Amino acid sequence: MFKVSYISINALDARILQGIITLLFILLCLSTEAQALPSFQEVKASHHRSDALILDRHGEVIHELRIDKKGRRLDWVALKDISPMLVKAVLQSEDHRFYQHGGVDWKAVGAAAFGRIFGSSSRGASTISMQLATMLRTGATPKGRKTLGQKWEQMGAARELEGRWQKDEILEAYLNLVTFRSELQGVAAASRGLFDKEPGGLNDSESFLLAALIRSPNANPEDVGRRAVLLARSMAPRTNEPALRRFIVERLSKPYSLRPRIALAPHVARRLAANARPGTRRFASTLDLRLQRYARDILRQQLDTLRGRNVREGAVLVVDNATGNVLAYVGNAGNSQVDGVTAMRQAGSTLKPFLYGLAIEKRLLTAASLLDDSPVHIPTERGLYVPHDYDHRSRGPVSVRTALSSSLNIPAVRTQLLVGTEPFAERLRVAGFGLSRPAEFYGFSLALGTADVSLEELVGAYRMLALGGVRSDLRLAPGGAKKSKRVMGRDAACIVSDILSDRSARSIAFGFDNPLTTRYWSAVKTGTSKDMRDNWCIGYSRRYTVGVWVGNFTGEPMWNVSGISGAAPVWLDIMNYLHRGVRSTPPPRTDGVVIARVVFQAGNEPVRNELFLRGTEPSKAETSSRQAAPRLIPRIAYPPEGTIIVLDPDIPEENQMVFFEAENAGSGGLKWQLNGMELVTGEEGRRWVPRPGKYSLVLADYSGKTVDAVSFEVRGQLP
Repeated sequence: MFKVSYISINALDARILQGIITLLFILLCLSTEAQALPSFQEVKASHHRSDALILDRHGEVIHELRIDKKGRRLDWVALKDISPMLVKAVLQSEDHRFYQHGGVDWKAVGAAAFGRIFGSSSRGASTISMQLATMLRTGATPKGRKTLGQKWEQMGAARELEGRWQKDEILEAYLNLVTFRSELQGVAAASRGLFDKEPGGLNDSESFLLAALIRSPNANPEDVGRRAVLLARSMAPRTNEPALRRFIVERLSKPYSLRPRIALAPHVARRLAANARPGTRRFASTLDLRLQRYARDILRQQLDTLRGRNVREGAVLVVDNATGNVLAYVGNAGNSQVDGVTAMRQAGSTLKPFLYGLAIEKRLLTAASLLDDSPVHIPTERGLYVPHDYDHRSRGPVSVRTALSSSLNIPAVRTQLLVGTEPFAERLRVAGFGLSRPAEFYGFSLALGTADVSLEELVGAYRMLALGGVRSDLRLAPGGAKKSKRVMGRDAACIVSDILSDRSARSIAFGFDNPLTTRYWSAVKTGTSKDMRDNWCIGYSRRYTVGVWVGNFTGEPMWNVSGISGAAPVWLDIMNYLHRGVRSTPPPRTDGVVIARVVFQAGNEPVRNELFLRGTEPSKAETSSRQAAPRLIPRIAYPPEGTIIVLDPDIPEENQMVFFEAENAGSGGLKWQLNGMELVTGEEGRRWVPRPGKYSLVLADYSGKTVDAVSFEVRGQLP
């Protein structure tokens, strides 16, 4: 009979084992040529966060933006700033003889080799140095079993690493490069992502969890828990093992969250990153961190107060007038990805200053010209256009100053009739508004803001007014050439700014005590789009321009929210914040603007000193005699809009003649058009024999532009 003997690794002669291992290493050195490894300083210098840092104008971090989708990495962490328990746990789990070997743990190699021969489940022999060497060459954490040749090459690289690096450098680099869970690379990302704390603050349970993850980062929570318990048992026998297992299963069963430490400007961050060179990790911006946070917080507070009126979103843009630098950019106040600064929304009344500025510049109107704030019906290809004021009131003759300050709609439409839709649309385009459709698409409603504009476009255009009619691009990053373009004459811009700053003229619609009133000089305009879908407040001082929008990105209408109650309170708070200790005095009057005393003939507005373009002011004789009124806009006096004329068959035809009458017609030059047919000039053309039907009567100037229009109907039969 034969007796079977079982050979144990412990029975082998130690000298034979050492000889075998030495031979293997000699073969390794002869058969492989190790690729040169970088130095510790090179590895540390090449380490980059997966996030880019956005810096404010003072160099402070204002936003963290992820730009690398391959993994999540944070800043490099020095070994001294890592929890000592985590360091001990990693060494115990991965390489407990780390400080005793020279890169290769020969005892572990021998144990692993014989384990394979005899089928034991002994752990592998890769040291921390061997794992790091592989990471430095491949850029990834070692995974899976390796061939004998790969293992030999890894050993050689580890020996080379140990010859060039210090032990603590190897351990520090390993903890900063190894993958712990999913895409969390490095101890900083793992600590923040799983526990929302810095690596230096990890407790024992958290340290055991992270150390147990290294060998299998994506293992299920139960397996990680078992591995962590075994590790804790070897290091801290008194550990409450059931509690540790519950903690690990609970933590790993939830998705990790690597929240940025600061995220104040997501939309600016994306815009800067989109235009940057690949690999850029730090972006300088023009933003001011404290102002950005204040603007965001004030907007959120206002939206909270408006929540019951179906208002959920808002945006703020603050610009330095002199430089065009954007100081605050709040794309929205919530979690929406929509950028409210660049989103296109209906402008409401915010375009009116540019309409009146054009009319004043062309000397068609002055700030004292009277406009008729009474119903007007304008025939168009789509039918009659019938604008109305916000409060549905008719105020009769009002000056341009009052009409613009109080945001009256009908006078604005009458002004567009005078100026022309195409010239107005072109002025808006030159001012920076990207009108996407031809002027005829908007029609006469362009004066009331039916065009889609962005908050960025509005702030840029109002800054143009603040700069006396000169426009230049806004800037999110410092530096770069400033290209400027004159949009409006300095004199006209001066008058428009004076009107927008007139608290008294504004009081007709808003009262004296409202959120548009400041203790320093400022010019401001509000706007509300159709059905209260958008609410704007844009204004400027000598130094800053601030724009605010509130509404809903879905386009849902707000409930009873006006410019005064919606965006204006935010505008006022931000303006007051900006002007703490900063003066804003009225800008000096330009050379082409003169002051003249105005006496309104009808007494509908108080006597006042008014600004005029030189040459358009009333003469001293006119002012002193109190006879001449400021320039009036012609209008149709008869027939009034909607008149129904009934013919009487018992009255002779010549006695039923209708006379078309105009007010403020001046010395002539006006033409009458009836259903598109021009009537002869003079009194003969104004006498008309009525015929049954519906009619559109137009009063046009010498160039054919509509000045006023009405519709009426004739019923019955002639004798």
